[in-house]
Amino acid sequence: RPNDGRARSAAADLHRAAPHALPSFGLVSKYADTMPNSVAVFAALDELVPPQALLALSKVIVAISDLVAFAQAQDTMSRIGHLIVFGFVYAIYRLITHEWVPQVDVELTKEEKAGLPGKRWKPGTPFPKDFIPCYDPGTLEMLGPDMPADNADEVRVKIERARIAQKKWAKSSFKQRRLLIKTIQRFVLENQDTICKVSARDSGKPLVDAAFGEVIVTLEKCKWLIKEGEKWLKPEKRSSGLMMFYKNARVEYHPVGVMGAIVPWNYPFHNVFNPLLANVFAGNALVVKVSEYASWSSLYYGRAIKACLAAVGAPEDLVQIVHGYGEAGNALVTGGTDKVVFVGSTGVGRMVMKAAADTLTPVVLELGGKDPFIVLEDASLSQCVPMALRGAFQSCGQNCAGAERFYVHEKIHDKFVARVMKAANQLRQGWALAPGVDCGAMCMPNQAAYVQSLVDDAVAKGAKVECGGEIDKDAPGQFYPPTVLTNVNHSMKIMKEEVFGPVLSIVKVRSDDEAVALANECDFGLGSNVFGSTRRALEVGSQLNAGMTTINDFCATYMAQSLPFGGVKESGFDRFAGIEGLRGCCNVKSVVVDGIPGIRTDIPPPLQYPVQHCAFPFCKALCHMFFGLNILENARGLLMLVSAMMIPTPKVLLKGAKKD
Repeated sequence: RPNDGRARSAAADLHRAAPHALPSFGLVSKYADTMPNSVAVFAALDELVPPQALLALSKVIVAISDLVAFAQAQDTMSRIGHLIVFGFVYAIYRLITHEWVPQVDVELTKEEKAGLPGKRWKPGTPFPKDFIPCYDPGTLEMLGPDMPADNADEVRVKIERARIAQKKWAKSSFKQRRLLIKTIQRFVLENQDTICKVSARDSGKPLVDAAFGEVIVTLEKCKWLIKEGEKWLKPEKRSSGLMMFYKNARVEYHPVGVMGAIVPWNYPFHNVFNPLLANVFAGNALVVKVSEYASWSSLYYGRAIKACLAAVGAPEDLVQIVHGYGEAGNALVTGGTDKVVFVGSTGVGRMVMKAAADTLTPVVLELGGKDPFIVLEDASLSQCVPMALRGAFQSCGQNCAGAERFYVHEKIHDKFVARVMKAANQLRQGWALAPGVDCGAMCMPNQAAYVQSLVDDAVAKGAKVECGGEIDKDAPGQFYPPTVLTNVNHSMKIMKEEVFGPVLSIVKVRSDDEAVALANECDFGLGSNVFGSTRRALEVGSQLNAGMTTINDFCATYMAQSLPFGGVKESGFDRFAGIEGLRGCCNVKSVVVDGIPGIRTDIPPPLQYPVQHCAFPFCKALCHMFFGLNILENARGLLMLVSAMMIPTPKVLLKGAKKD
């Protein structure tokens, strides 16, 4: 070892620093009696560690010791002051080094702000074939002129435009895709008021419900994609197996191409941006058909999308919005999209699947839901009652994963009902943009009448109406009052059919087993919620036949954007959102390549065409050698392999062979 004075100096520095640095970690004071002599320790380091590494280590430890000594010399106020200064400097550093994100300004037009004063939608009027009426479901006032409905040819043109744009976007870097997501995120943050007001006017939901269902979940998805999206789309290493130990195996995720999406009306902003974010990050184009019951808002949202794309240099045709009816939806499925996500009713989902079968277009179906909300006897009522109210009445009950069946243990049933009624009797219903509104309007024209039919059936079979339960015929818009039903049982339609309205139906149960049995006695299986002590609630939740379960919370699985969203049974199949949903935007490709230089695969001579007489014994020997259950069988396989190689090839004239 060369005689390096700097190394000896480093060891000395380490020795000097140790008494100061180590106490800061509580080591010297705690183990003073058992620690070896520090001189011996650092002498050993001098012998074992390279001089350059020892020198660097000494500088780090000396710096730490000086910092600790400085901190110990300060009084409490000085330490707080230094922390504040450090935090301020760090904030300035992050601000300076933070990536620049474009700002997008998109305003409502004067016509969109004004609507059509004095013009109202007349309930019961059928929608015209070629145009889409746009009106506020809370006031029936027209939001603007009727929108043209796309026909099949127009939809196919939009798909082709998206395909051309996608070929360019597929070559984009993850850095550019992240910048697009950040640009959308900034737009959402800076335009929450307008986004929520537009959604409220088009779908009837109050601003708070729009904040929950439109903005917060969208921002959560942006944040997740920015942080983790690239990680889950990078090639993933897989094991190559025993016989191919010398190979590298991986899975690659390539953009599927043009994704089609047919989305409902209940959350007009998020239902567009949710598939948009995942698909553009995966390198796809998106053609999304919005509902004919919430098309007006897509004008503003569509301009925002175009502006965000332009701000980062993405192709302007990368996202296409389709307006229309069944013809447009059918064209989206059959007109050349590479995959389709459908969110809607089970009946229409079957039609989508049937149409997709002709072209073998893959489909993801997120269909109806009728989620159970189970309250065990040891549940906290102060926690679960507000959750129950939110689960039943948010967005006037128009939620895919809304709580529709409430199973409450008999020991706390009466207290649960009392607390629910105390809040339910105070709920205020009205126009979405009016101050102090808890429940807004029903978006679909005939939905209130449908909900009324389910309530009437339940009452006829013994249910008790605690509040609500009857349409106010004098209401200016499409309203159904927040309703609480007790004494409900499974003979009633309201426990079998999706309500999609503001009804909280309570069933008294005697045991956890009964709650599980009733919860699973349903054609749907989207989400589920269980309240009680954590261990007990998890046990109950594990028995529920559903795609998602939340313990001591409501629908928290949707806020956790790393999780997939979807159900079982008549709630559909496959998943969107989360890791699985993001990878579902891709074609999955398996790749195997040689992993050790100089080693390649060659077909053994006995197995080369024409195969030798020992070919089959050779294969048998390989099986024993590689896959035997113990080392003796592996050794036996090796001997069998040698023996097979020694089998002489008989001189039999094979059919088709020529004589020498």
